[in-house]
Amino acid sequence: MVLGQPAQQTAAQDVAQQSIPDAPRPQGLPVTGTRPGMGTTATSNGDEAPDPQQPTAPTTSLPQTKPTASNPDEGAAPEVPAAGQGAKAFTLPSIQVNLVEVPFTVKDKSGKLVPGLTWRDVRVYENGLRQQMRLFTVDPWPLSVAVVIDQSLTVDNMAKVNAAMTALSDAFSPYDEVAVFTYNNGPQMRTPFTAGQSDRLKFVLDSSRTTGREPLQPLGGPLAQTIVRNDQQFDPNTSANRNRASMQINPPREVHTLNDAILAAAIATSKAGKGRRRVVYVISDGKEYGSQAKYKDVVKYLQTNKVAVYGTLVGDSSLPVVGYLDKIHLPLMMKDNLLPAYASETGGYFDAEFRQKGIEQSFARITEEARNQYTIGYYTHEPFIDGKYRPIEVKVLKPGLNVIAKKGYFPSATDIKPANPVTPQ
Repeated sequence: MVLGQPAQQTAAQDVAQQSIPDAPRPQGLPVTGTRPGMGTTATSNGDEAPDPQQPTAPTTSLPQTKPTASNPDEGAAPEVPAAGQGAKAFTLPSIQVNLVEVPFTVKDKSGKLVPGLTWRDVRVYENGLRQQMRLFTVDPWPLSVAVVIDQSLTVDNMAKVNAAMTALSDAFSPYDEVAVFTYNNGPQMRTPFTAGQSDRLKFVLDSSRTTGREPLQPLGGPLAQTIVRNDQQFDPNTSANRNRASMQINPPREVHTLNDAILAAAIATSKAGKGRRRVVYVISDGKEYGSQAKYKDVVKYLQTNKVAVYGTLVGDSSLPVVGYLDKIHLPLMMKDNLLPAYASETGGYFDAEFRQKGIEQSFARITEEARNQYTIGYYTHEPFIDGKYRPIEVKVLKPGLNVIAKKGYFPSATDIKPANPVTPQ
């Protein structure tokens, strides 16, 4: 009995100790690696809800953000075809009909081409809204060129063009195709499209040489005679031609059908297949008078059918001061220099050269610029059936660069056709 009392007291003390609860653990905020400015709910950008039963110890490192592949302002990366496949990528059956193709050239302040740009450096806008690029390539494209030679030049300027004509065929590659047009009082096709370095092209260019236009000076006029009343001399004795036979020559007004020639060349060039750069290359002094086609109508056709106008400006219009004054058009007078306006509206380029050597060098320089362009493609959200003009603007993020691209386009009825037509069985 005495030995059992200590054992009972020890058991009673153990029961009393077990009835006292443990002290609560200190509660703290769990560290879950949440990015600054974001909540800690279960639906905040895929973050999982923390488990309150398994708190984590605080760390001394700063919260880490998820790595990003690119700048969000760049948008989704477009498809960049492999080398040599750039032109082919725009003709694949998977390409939809609303793909807009925009070739452009980038030059520095000295006028030299700027290579090495990527799609990250370029922004394209349509109707003031930025578009997402789907294709981007720097590959050269084969050319479909319609050469237009002005035969209404003066004798001295025509002689320079004739002497430089031998260098024109060397400016094209074997992959190019070339057609030749000439115009004086109207356009004339010398040859349809033929290989860029064929003997046929050299023969046609050689046969397109002409002497040019002889300048005619009017003989007579109001200062060469006395007072005239009803087409009769008022006092024959005061006439400068008294007692001599008189003759008065009124030369006809000059005719330079530049609009008609560019339109005829554009119609032929628009039939070129996909995957080729469509170019109208004009060798002229830029004068325009007497065409049936209007300037606005020709520009609309060029912008609708993706045809760019390039040119070599010769004659007095190629001189710096005279060329600037020739751009100013007086009402009811002949347009002295219309070629720069065509190049600006269609994304082309013109080179002003007065000497024969400069004309020869411009042939290779122009064809190189037309072939080696950046090309981007995007899907427009505008309907193709409205036929409205869509302005385009291409920007390069690097400063001090000049971007040459077409100012806009008109949707074509041919673009409504499916890109991959199905042949009925």
